[in-house]
Amino acid sequence: MRILLVVNSFASSVTARNMVIVHRALSRDHDVQLVETNRRGHATRYAQDAAHRGLDLVISFGGDGTLNEVATGVAGSDTSLGVLPGGSTNVFARTIGLPNDPVAAVDLLVAALRDPSRSIRPIGLGRVDGRFFCFHTGVGYDAAVVRTVEQRAYLKRWAGHPLFIYAALHTWLVRYDRKQPHFTVAADASIGGHGADGTPSTGTKFVHDGYFTIVMNTNPYTFLGNRPLDLSPNATLDRPLVAITFRTMSARAIFASLAGALRGGGITPNEHVAVFDAVDELVIEGASRFPYQVDGDYLGETNRLHFRHVPDAVRLVFPT
Repeated sequence: MRILLVVNSFASSVTARNMVIVHRALSRDHDVQLVETNRRGHATRYAQDAAHRGLDLVISFGGDGTLNEVATGVAGSDTSLGVLPGGSTNVFARTIGLPNDPVAAVDLLVAALRDPSRSIRPIGLGRVDGRFFCFHTGVGYDAAVVRTVEQRAYLKRWAGHPLFIYAALHTWLVRYDRKQPHFTVAADASIGGHGADGTPSTGTKFVHDGYFTIVMNTNPYTFLGNRPLDLSPNATLDRPLVAITFRTMSARAIFASLAGALRGGGITPNEHVAVFDAVDELVIEGASRFPYQVDGDYLGETNRLHFRHVPDAVRLVFPT
């Protein structure tokens, strides 16, 4: 295979040593070109060029943000996507069954590439305002936490999880309005779903008082150490999106909703949280601007987001 290995050498788990090991392992049986990113958007341009040149595979070696850019670059082409964990959490790589260590992961990737007809298959992606996402987009409080983390990004390599805990508490206490709803959410679910009262319904779903929303392309939402935070078992790579909207910023209500997620059973719809399953299209709108993040990358503030599910958007290498 002709492979482009896109490396974010600034990512938390990427080192000079494991870059050499990964490149050497892939090069035993394949023609591999290695490139390094040095700014946001760089990985997308590398991946787009590789797809234009007809390369067989682009592998992202970095965090979830690097993966998002590579996936965006190859989506809609015949060039496949590979993943190696190089960040602090590596949600997507671990979701598809890769270990969190890139040296161990590359061995599984190499083994999978021995039989591409078995290991490579198409998956759906989410898309928000033209930007693809692999596992989720966070709107509101979730994104405000990511913004706080990115303002201290130099600490992620040494204090990843403590930094996120600090950011969550700091944002909760002083950096996010917990008194007034921030936006409305409207979803046209293709296979029904659940409204805010927990009852099944069909057609357009609507929430008028959203405080924060997580739109999921797959599950889990993230990992707390080795423990997955499972928000919805219905979020899978071969189904449309799942949108979870919290209608309160009450700590008691949120923690009660998350209890099921921590046990692995997902969030149950109730008066404080709406869960829309099998969503093909979704619009979030607010009178004032609200923050959003895509696959862990903070993208700024906006008044409106338009989501779509894109089936068979990219061909992904799964570990075998």
